[in-house]
Amino acid sequence: MNRRQCAGLVAGLALVRPGFAQDRAGVRWKLATGYRAETFHGRNLAQFAAEAAQATQGVLAIELHANGALFKLADIWPACEQGQLDAGETIMTSLVKTLPIAGADSVPFAVSSYEDARRMWRHQRPLIERQFAARGLEVLYAVPWPPQGLFSTRPVAVSADLKGSRMRTYNQTTVRIAQLLGAAPVDVPMVDVARALAAGRIDTMITSAVTGVENQVWSHVKHYYEINAWFPKNIVFVRQAAMRSLDAAQQQAVRRAALAAEARGWQASMTAALESVDELRRRGMKVERVSPEFDKEIKRLGERFSLEWIRDVGREANEIFVPYYTQQ
Repeated sequence: MNRRQCAGLVAGLALVRPGFAQDRAGVRWKLATGYRAETFHGRNLAQFAAEAAQATQGVLAIELHANGALFKLADIWPACEQGQLDAGETIMTSLVKTLPIAGADSVPFAVSSYEDARRMWRHQRPLIERQFAARGLEVLYAVPWPPQGLFSTRPVAVSADLKGSRMRTYNQTTVRIAQLLGAAPVDVPMVDVARALAAGRIDTMITSAVTGVENQVWSHVKHYYEINAWFPKNIVFVRQAAMRSLDAAQQQAVRRAALAAEARGWQASMTAALESVDELRRRGMKVERVSPEFDKEIKRLGERFSLEWIRDVGREANEIFVPYYTQQ
């Protein structure tokens, strides 16, 4: 091969390089999230990006695009899978249509504490990693939202009080719960919650106290019930091709930064859970547990939902729940 042929081959390879950017300054990833930069998830993500850059001695720069500015929340995972994006963050339950096993952490009342949620993730993660890898993606870390509570514009004593309400939903799990409770499901992303409440599009929702504070729901909602329904996780991931743009030592440095981000994120979630509930009280909302009767009703609902989920998912569901319930 002569010099001219070699130069032509190099030029051709440059035209088919993967989606990540690489130049003399190093490697740049675009990382998109559908959540606000001000959330504890957003702050943790920014710190992860900074620590990954430092750990790779500046070779890697992660360019964050928050608040759905680059891709909407539901489009982030497909964009990454299709090579339009280098890395992303999404809520894991948004993936259940494609990856049913991603719904394990949103089965109502399967977990009731952060300790339970950690055990659930320990058994769930190998399956998630395997399915992501089959699609050319690598899991970096996952962090839960605080436990999900019930917001309502009016008091709720029994499940029948929710019949006919307009319940905010954001995935298959919340749609199914709304249907079982006799509420009308209304799809509203987190960034639009405040507008939906102001417009009267929704009057109930199951979400974390953090979401309530960030959207200042006390202007329209006066009741928050600590039902601890589930601990849904946000997951951060990267294209394998983008990871391979780094050498082996740099890849390990990024993975160590991800481990640190996961530990830091779980602690931040616990802190946010306590602070956000206190803030709801300070803003005049009534924060309480549900009545014993309603508690029994929603636990029966959880049992029904669990059986449906295990039936739909099959063998992999048992790979999570058998060790979860039998091992400490």
